[in-house]
Amino acid sequence: MIINITNWEQQVEQYLAQGNYVQAASLYEQAIAQEPDVASYYWHLGLLLLLQGQEVEAQMTWMLPMTEVEEEKLQDHTNELLKVLSTEAERREALAEYSLAWTIRQHMREINPSDIQNLLTIIQISLRLEQFEGTELSEWEVIEIFKFTNSEVLSTSFLQELLQTIIEKTPNYPVLLDLIEVCFSYISEPADYFFIVLPAVMKIAHTYKLPALAARILELYFRLDCQNIEVLRQLAIFHQDSGNYSQGIETAKLCYSQSEALPDRFFAVHLLLRGLMTAGGYWEEICLTCQELENILKIFIKSQPLELDEIRTLRLLTPAFAIPHIKDSPVEFRGIHNQIAQIFQSNIQAIAQKQSQKYSQRNIAINSVLISTQKLKIGYISYAFRQHSVGWLARWLLKHHNQDKFEIHTYFVNYKLADDFLQNWYVNHSLHPHKLGINGLEIAEKIYQDEIDILVDLDSITLDISSEVMALKPAPIQVTWLGWDASGIPAIDYFIADPYVLPDSAQDYYTEKIWRLPNTYIAVDGFEVGVPTLHRNELDIPSDAVVYLSAQRGYKRHPETTKWQMKIIKEVPNSYFLIKGGAEEGAIKQFFYKIAEEEGVECSRLRFLPQDPSEAIHRANLTIADVVLDTYPYNGATTTLETLWMGIPLVTRVGQQFAARNSYTMMMNAGITEGIAWTDEEYVEWGVRLGKDEAIRQQVVLKLKASRQTAPLWNGKQFTRDMEKAYQQMWQSYIEGK
Repeated sequence: MIINITNWEQQVEQYLAQGNYVQAASLYEQAIAQEPDVASYYWHLGLLLLLQGQEVEAQMTWMLPMTEVEEEKLQDHTNELLKVLSTEAERREALAEYSLAWTIRQHMREINPSDIQNLLTIIQISLRLEQFEGTELSEWEVIEIFKFTNSEVLSTSFLQELLQTIIEKTPNYPVLLDLIEVCFSYISEPADYFFIVLPAVMKIAHTYKLPALAARILELYFRLDCQNIEVLRQLAIFHQDSGNYSQGIETAKLCYSQSEALPDRFFAVHLLLRGLMTAGGYWEEICLTCQELENILKIFIKSQPLELDEIRTLRLLTPAFAIPHIKDSPVEFRGIHNQIAQIFQSNIQAIAQKQSQKYSQRNIAINSVLISTQKLKIGYISYAFRQHSVGWLARWLLKHHNQDKFEIHTYFVNYKLADDFLQNWYVNHSLHPHKLGINGLEIAEKIYQDEIDILVDLDSITLDISSEVMALKPAPIQVTWLGWDASGIPAIDYFIADPYVLPDSAQDYYTEKIWRLPNTYIAVDGFEVGVPTLHRNELDIPSDAVVYLSAQRGYKRHPETTKWQMKIIKEVPNSYFLIKGGAEEGAIKQFFYKIAEEEGVECSRLRFLPQDPSEAIHRANLTIADVVLDTYPYNGATTTLETLWMGIPLVTRVGQQFAARNSYTMMMNAGITEGIAWTDEEYVEWGVRLGKDEAIRQQVVLKLKASRQTAPLWNGKQFTRDMEKAYQQMWQSYIEGK
């Protein structure tokens, strides 16, 4: 049959769009029969055979014109074929038909193995299809070819899209780091890539929990953009979070030296403090830096009003987190912090003015008659619904909630794309789990749309995103519980406490109304406990020795408390001190050795323990201790609960601030007063007494074991009833005041 030359190609396009490759190929076969010397017909016919999965036949079809053409025209034929294949590959990519595009491009690679744009596109598609194996880079010599490619070959848009893809996939394929480094060498305008690189590395660091990898990528980018202060900020955080403390400290110092605006300066000081305190041991520098932070905060308050963008506003609250670790002065601290929190809220509400006003109008419009007969909607918001101190403690409240009276929603801020069994527990035990990102405005809108009655924040100022949500007030009643001390944000109505964790005078300097539960502000039904892996003989400690233990992170180490601990070790014969907790090994050892020598304690009586592989094993290993020595002015919280649950006597120093009274309230709610010290001297006295007097030590152990059956601290169900009663009373007070 003779085809109509004028319109048959239009018919081919229709068949192609319909996926009718057989009919389209038939037309090309007829065209070749009529005009066998037209090479382009062979290119298209071979493509159609390829789309049908007939790869060998496609290659043979392409070879036919190649074998008959003169050598000087061979390259022209090759270029024409590649253009046909490239056009179809791009069309398939636009249709998101990546498997077909990948197949076509693989044949292009066989024809021209040095086409860097095609090689990079194949890798990009392979990553999208999760078919990348990592060996392609070396097998195809991609890095070598890329290095010798003219920068004009790759468009900016292509390079940006490629970088975004490979950075996001790097956690699964670390080999891509080499490719990222080469990509960066082709960047002439770093600012065009900053908002691609930064979100990607933050996701790697915080969502995938790979801060070292994020730091490596950002370091490569920093070579191009070394004046970018935001890069320095994030680099400091990534280095610190990955345990590269010295580099994290140096990066924070560089960040501070380059910060000019007041908000930038005090956030840079915060980063420096964060690094110093996490590393542990840098006490003199910590004190000087903390004083610098307080001075800058006071200057900032006096300098108001200042116009701040959203990013700078979000960074206002977190620096204050450091101060209670260093000194127990809640009146002074909250006097500064509450003013910063007010500035924070004012700026957030100004930035999202329409959103904030909409929430206020809804709260006013609530019908108190109708809502009195409905279930209360309780929303819990946190980034810590995972393997985190808050995650371990909050689960009993969710487990025991009365679902007939309360509709419970859990808002997972920055939901982790990682294997975390505790996060999975929260998802599976929540009737309304909401897996969210890191956009505070979007999270607030979700809470508003869900019509939450009482929103409970478990993060306080430890996460700026949660603080932003609370400042917008998407729920008519807002509460802070568990995660830290009160945030001071005016939009928060209540702070959950108990009779012990705050002194009676605390309401004088808290902006939130302190809601004291009848017994305890936290209770658990227990903890998972593994098999101990720590034994005295392996630590070269005699079986009859008295073993003291302190298991806290480096930022809770205070020289004054450490001096008390050394006095105890010195006074108790045949005693040893075990020290465990995340910190820079060299710095923390030097810190303890120096104080031990000053107090006349042999350094051979100190043992530094590595981190345990799991929380369950950590709890089991606590039993190596006869007595646990608490930190001050920032007590243990989860560690105190674990210590008491394992039946180990504890010595704690009670202070005035929330962070200095956690162990006190927990011991009281476990029915234990032995070990509670109200002065520095009492701390030492209790430590010595519990070490020397085995009878009183055993008495405490027996009381703790018995307390599991009777004490408020171990009754998660009763605690939940107390919280629910508080919610009902808060709501009743709210609707009566409308």
